[in-house]
Amino acid sequence: MQLLKKAISDRVETSDELLDIIVSNFEILDLKKGDFFLRSGALCDKMAFIESGYLRMFDIVDGKEITLWIAGSGNFITSLSSFVFQTTNFWNIQAVTDSRLSVISRTDHLKLCKEQQKWLEFDNYLLAYSFSLLEKKMFSQLHTTAKERLENLLEQQPELFLNVPHQYIASMMGIAPESLSRLRKNITDSIS
Repeated sequence: MQLLKKAISDRVETSDELLDIIVSNFEILDLKKGDFFLRSGALCDKMAFIESGYLRMFDIVDGKEITLWIAGSGNFITSLSSFVFQTTNFWNIQAVTDSRLSVISRTDHLKLCKEQQKWLEFDNYLLAYSFSLLEKKMFSQLHTTAKERLENLLEQQPELFLNVPHQYIASMMGIAPESLSRLRKNITDSIS
């Protein structure tokens, strides 16, 4: 759980002793490729930190899978509204690769928020960061071309293309898989 400790200590100043207390509330969960962390329609009572591997959030609309987000090592993942407000979850969260997660229950999370000011501070950071990601994604969908979104993704997360099926990446970008292939070819051709 060293990666989890680093993720926390990079955002809030805390002691090693407090980090040990915080991470003692997490349990390791190994998922095989294709396993679900959460299914839509359920109540979300856990949050995960991805130690290794990739997970995707998706829904099925008119028989078609629509990927909202793909997260890799070093990221937290949950159905935020369901986790916070205890409403029905909209999303499926599934392992795209074999993955190792550090998981905290909602009960332990809330207990930590009450007992440890630094965890509450970190939780506030996570909420703000989640909102920021959503805001950036919405802005990007409205104000950038598919080519610009792809160039940005290739620059920021090149490893995604080595580990995640391209149809999921295309769906997350809001384009057809064929368009993703064509755009990648055009970008590659323009570089060479």
